[in-house]
Amino acid sequence: MTDPHLTDPQDGAGIPDGFQRLWMPHRMAYIKGENKVTGDDQADCPFCRIPHMSDEDGLIVARGRLVYTVLNLYPYNAGHLMVCPYRHVADYTDLDQPETAELAAHTKLAMTALRTASGAQGFNIGMNMGSVAGAGVAAHLHQHIVPRWGGDTNFMPVVAGTRVLPQLLRDTRKLVAEAWPEPAASED
Repeated sequence: MTDPHLTDPQDGAGIPDGFQRLWMPHRMAYIKGENKVTGDDQADCPFCRIPHMSDEDGLIVARGRLVYTVLNLYPYNAGHLMVCPYRHVADYTDLDQPETAELAAHTKLAMTALRTASGAQGFNIGMNMGSVAGAGVAAHLHQHIVPRWGGDTNFMPVVAGTRVLPQLLRDTRKLVAEAWPEPAASED
């Protein structure tokens, strides 16, 4: 069946060309900067609001005592997680030792869960400190854990500037949460 949106002469799309279209409308909010945090106000901080939501609504995978792990709403790859301290802190050097330790422990648990849930073969892990370094929410520290697979960088991101995410975020959250390992007794 031909998609009428591709053949309607009023929409300027022209004659169907046989290409499949990947629609990622959630990215438009990110591109337009909707809900972009520009200041240090905790009331505007998504990472301060998320812990008050249900795990499903906030896309939270796991909660610790000092940090929590959440799916990235605008993922680089399927399963892209972030570990965030509950405390509204902007810089890694501002974390206290228990927060630093739990952030590191959650990063390790996230890697284990992603390997179990998705067979991740590698990871990009890191933080962008400050807006000039690429932090989308510079006022609240968060560490990215991006799962990687052989061949996951193909022609789509290189040529089309598009990422293909094969699963809904809620479904990904459920899989990773179910694969989240129980912390060792010393980590509680």
